[in-house]
Amino acid sequence: MFVSRKCIFHILVHAAALLPAALIVWDSTRGQLTANPIQEITLRTGKTTLVLLVLTLSCTPFRLITGIRAVLPLRRILGLYTFSYACLHFLIFVGLDYGFNLPLIFEEVLKKRFAIAGFAAFITLLPLVITSTRGWAKRLGGDWQRLHKLVYLTALLAVTHFTWQVKADFRLPLLYGIIIIFLLVIRLPQVRAKLDELTLPLRNLISAIGRHK
Repeated sequence: MFVSRKCIFHILVHAAALLPAALIVWDSTRGQLTANPIQEITLRTGKTTLVLLVLTLSCTPFRLITGIRAVLPLRRILGLYTFSYACLHFLIFVGLDYGFNLPLIFEEVLKKRFAIAGFAAFITLLPLVITSTRGWAKRLGGDWQRLHKLVYLTALLAVTHFTWQVKADFRLPLLYGIIIIFLLVIRLPQVRAKLDELTLPLRNLISAIGRHK
Protein backbone atom coordinates (compact mmCIF):
# COMPACT_ATOMS: atom_id res chain seq x y z
CA MET A 1 0.00 0.00 0.00
CA PHE A 2 1.41 3.35 -1.08
CA VAL A 3 2.01 5.90 1.67
CA SER A 4 3.02 9.41 0.65
CA ARG A 5 6.13 11.09 2.04
CA LYS A 6 3.89 13.79 3.50
CA CYS A 7 1.87 11.17 5.41
CA ILE A 8 5.04 9.53 6.72
CA PHE A 9 6.41 12.91 7.80
CA HIS A 10 3.21 13.71 9.71
CA ILE A 11 3.26 10.29 11.39
CA LEU A 12 6.83 10.96 12.53
CA VAL A 13 5.83 14.36 13.89
CA HIS A 14 2.95 12.83 15.86
CA ALA A 15 5.24 10.07 17.17
CA ALA A 16 7.89 12.58 18.25
CA ALA A 17 5.30 14.75 20.00
CA LEU A 18 3.86 11.76 21.88
CA LEU A 19 7.26 10.37 22.86
CA PRO A 20 7.73 12.52 26.02
CA ALA A 21 4.34 11.36 27.36
CA ALA A 22 5.19 7.76 26.52
CA LEU A 23 8.51 8.08 28.37
CA ILE A 24 6.72 9.43 31.44
CA VAL A 25 4.37 6.43 31.44
CA TRP A 26 7.28 4.03 30.86
CA ASP A 27 9.40 5.55 33.65
CA SER A 28 6.45 5.57 36.03
CA THR A 29 5.86 1.84 35.54
CA ARG A 30 9.54 1.19 36.27
CA GLY A 31 9.76 3.51 39.28
CA GLN A 32 12.23 5.83 37.53
CA LEU A 33 10.59 9.20 38.21
CA THR A 34 13.04 10.19 40.99
CA ALA A 35 12.19 10.47 44.68
CA ASN A 36 9.60 13.15 43.89
CA PRO A 37 7.58 11.81 40.92
CA ILE A 38 4.99 14.60 40.91
CA GLN A 39 7.69 17.26 40.65
CA GLU A 40 9.49 15.25 37.96
CA ILE A 41 6.34 14.88 35.84
CA THR A 42 5.54 18.57 36.32
CA LEU A 43 9.01 19.57 35.12
CA ARG A 44 8.94 17.19 32.16
CA THR A 45 5.52 18.30 30.91
CA GLY A 46 6.48 21.96 31.37
CA LYS A 47 9.70 21.62 29.38
CA THR A 48 7.93 19.64 26.65
CA THR A 49 5.28 22.36 26.41
CA LEU A 50 7.96 25.00 25.94
CA VAL A 51 9.87 22.96 23.34
CA LEU A 52 6.70 22.35 21.32
CA LEU A 53 5.76 26.03 21.59
CA VAL A 54 9.15 27.05 20.19
CA LEU A 55 8.78 24.50 17.36
CA THR A 56 5.32 25.89 16.58
CA LEU A 57 6.76 29.40 16.35
CA SER A 58 9.61 28.14 14.15
CA CYS A 59 7.42 26.85 11.31
CA THR A 60 6.85 30.21 9.60
CA PRO A 61 10.49 31.40 9.91
CA PHE A 62 11.65 28.03 8.55
CA ARG A 63 9.38 28.50 5.54
CA LEU A 64 10.67 32.07 5.05
CA ILE A 65 14.29 30.91 5.08
CA THR A 66 13.95 27.70 3.04
CA GLY A 67 10.83 28.29 0.96
CA ILE A 68 9.51 24.88 2.06
CA ARG A 69 5.77 25.35 2.56
CA ALA A 70 5.16 21.77 3.72
CA VAL A 71 6.02 22.80 7.28
CA LEU A 72 3.14 25.29 7.57
CA PRO A 73 0.41 22.69 8.30
CA LEU A 74 2.55 21.55 11.22
CA ARG A 75 1.82 24.80 13.08
CA ARG A 76 -1.66 23.64 14.06
CA ILE A 77 -0.53 20.09 14.88
CA LEU A 78 2.34 21.30 17.07
CA GLY A 79 0.12 23.99 18.59
CA LEU A 80 -2.46 21.42 19.66
CA TYR A 81 0.24 19.22 21.18
CA THR A 82 1.60 22.30 22.96
CA PHE A 83 -1.82 22.91 24.48
CA SER A 84 -2.23 19.23 25.39
CA TYR A 85 1.03 19.19 27.35
CA ALA A 86 0.18 22.56 28.90
CA CYS A 87 -3.15 21.10 30.08
CA LEU A 88 -1.36 18.07 31.51
CA HIS A 89 1.17 20.35 33.24
CA PHE A 90 -1.64 22.48 34.67
CA LEU A 91 -3.74 19.50 35.79
CA ILE A 92 -0.77 17.97 37.61
CA PHE A 93 -0.29 21.26 39.45
CA VAL A 94 -3.93 21.73 40.47
CA GLY A 95 -4.79 18.02 40.84
CA LEU A 96 -1.81 16.09 42.14
CA ASP A 97 -0.14 18.96 43.98
CA TYR A 98 -3.24 20.60 45.48
CA GLY A 99 -6.03 18.05 45.07
CA PHE A 100 -8.26 20.51 43.17
CA ASN A 101 -8.57 22.59 46.35
CA LEU A 102 -9.46 25.85 44.61
CA PRO A 103 -9.08 28.24 47.60
CA LEU A 104 -5.64 26.77 48.32
CA ILE A 105 -4.68 26.89 44.64
CA PHE A 106 -5.58 30.59 44.32
CA GLU A 107 -3.77 31.35 47.55
CA GLU A 108 -0.61 29.60 46.32
CA VAL A 109 -0.80 31.13 42.84
CA LEU A 110 -0.98 34.64 44.28
CA LYS A 111 2.03 33.93 46.51
CA LYS A 112 4.28 32.54 43.75
CA ARG A 113 5.18 34.76 40.82
CA PHE A 114 6.22 31.80 38.64
CA ALA A 115 2.72 30.34 39.11
CA ILE A 116 1.13 33.66 38.08
CA ALA A 117 3.22 33.74 34.88
CA GLY A 118 2.43 30.10 34.13
CA PHE A 119 -1.30 30.57 34.66
CA ALA A 120 -1.26 33.69 32.44
CA ALA A 121 0.55 31.74 29.70
CA PHE A 122 -2.07 28.97 29.91
CA ILE A 123 -4.95 31.47 29.69
CA THR A 124 -3.47 33.14 26.59
CA LEU A 125 -3.29 29.74 24.89
CA LEU A 126 -7.04 29.15 25.20
CA PRO A 127 -8.27 31.60 22.51
CA LEU A 128 -5.55 30.38 20.14
CA VAL A 129 -6.65 26.75 20.45
CA ILE A 130 -10.35 27.59 20.22
CA THR A 131 -9.84 29.59 17.00
CA SER A 132 -7.27 27.24 15.42
CA THR A 133 -9.71 25.70 12.94
CA ARG A 134 -10.21 26.80 9.34
CA GLY A 135 -13.79 27.75 10.16
CA TRP A 136 -12.65 30.24 12.79
CA ALA A 137 -9.94 31.57 10.48
CA LYS A 138 -12.58 32.21 7.82
CA ARG A 139 -15.01 33.84 10.29
CA LEU A 140 -12.39 36.14 11.79
CA GLY A 141 -10.71 37.09 8.52
CA GLY A 142 -7.79 39.46 9.06
CA ASP A 143 -8.46 39.52 12.79
CA TRP A 144 -7.42 35.85 12.95
CA GLN A 145 -3.81 36.70 12.11
CA ARG A 146 -3.76 39.51 14.67
CA LEU A 147 -5.26 37.29 17.35
CA HIS A 148 -2.73 34.53 16.76
CA LYS A 149 0.16 36.93 17.30
CA LEU A 150 -0.83 36.43 20.93
CA VAL A 151 1.26 33.26 20.78
CA TYR A 152 4.39 35.37 21.25
CA LEU A 153 3.02 36.75 24.50
CA THR A 154 2.29 33.15 25.50
CA ALA A 155 5.88 32.20 24.73
CA LEU A 156 7.36 35.11 26.68
CA LEU A 157 5.13 34.31 29.66
CA ALA A 158 6.13 30.63 29.47
CA VAL A 159 9.84 31.55 29.49
CA THR A 160 9.22 33.92 32.40
CA HIS A 161 7.42 31.10 34.24
CA PHE A 162 10.37 28.77 33.63
CA THR A 163 12.95 31.40 34.61
CA TRP A 164 11.23 32.28 37.89
CA GLN A 165 10.80 28.61 38.72
CA VAL A 166 14.51 27.86 38.29
CA LYS A 167 16.47 28.63 41.43
CA ALA A 168 20.09 28.36 40.30
CA ASP A 169 20.99 27.51 36.68
CA PHE A 170 19.33 30.04 34.36
CA ARG A 171 21.14 28.95 31.20
CA LEU A 172 18.31 26.87 29.74
CA PRO A 173 15.55 29.49 30.31
CA LEU A 174 17.92 32.10 28.84
CA LEU A 175 18.45 29.94 25.75
CA TYR A 176 14.70 29.59 25.22
CA GLY A 177 14.29 33.33 25.69
CA ILE A 178 16.96 34.12 23.08
CA ILE A 179 15.37 31.74 20.57
CA ILE A 180 11.90 33.25 21.05
CA ILE A 181 13.21 36.82 20.76
CA PHE A 182 15.05 35.80 17.57
CA LEU A 183 11.83 34.31 16.15
CA LEU A 184 10.06 37.55 16.99
CA VAL A 185 12.71 39.82 15.50
CA ILE A 186 12.88 38.07 12.13
CA ARG A 187 9.18 38.78 11.65
CA LEU A 188 9.78 42.53 11.68
CA PRO A 189 9.23 43.92 8.13
CA GLN A 190 12.74 45.37 7.76
CA VAL A 191 14.43 42.24 9.10
CA ARG A 192 12.16 39.99 7.04
CA ALA A 193 13.02 41.90 3.84
CA LYS A 194 16.75 41.56 4.53
CA LEU A 195 16.30 37.89 5.39
CA ASP A 196 14.46 37.31 2.09
CA GLU A 197 17.41 38.83 0.25
CA LEU A 198 20.05 36.82 2.13
CA THR A 199 18.25 33.48 1.88
CA LEU A 200 17.19 33.76 -1.79
CA PRO A 201 20.09 31.58 -3.03
CA LEU A 202 19.19 28.89 -0.48
CA ARG A 203 15.51 28.94 -1.49
CA ASN A 204 16.45 28.72 -5.17
CA LEU A 205 18.75 25.78 -4.48
CA ILE A 206 16.09 23.91 -2.49
CA SER A 207 13.52 24.63 -5.19
CA ALA A 208 15.86 23.32 -7.90
CA ILE A 209 16.55 20.15 -5.93
CA GLY A 210 12.79 19.62 -5.48
CA ARG A 211 12.13 19.98 -9.23
CA HIS A 212 14.76 17.37 -10.12
CA LYS A 213 13.43 14.70 -7.73
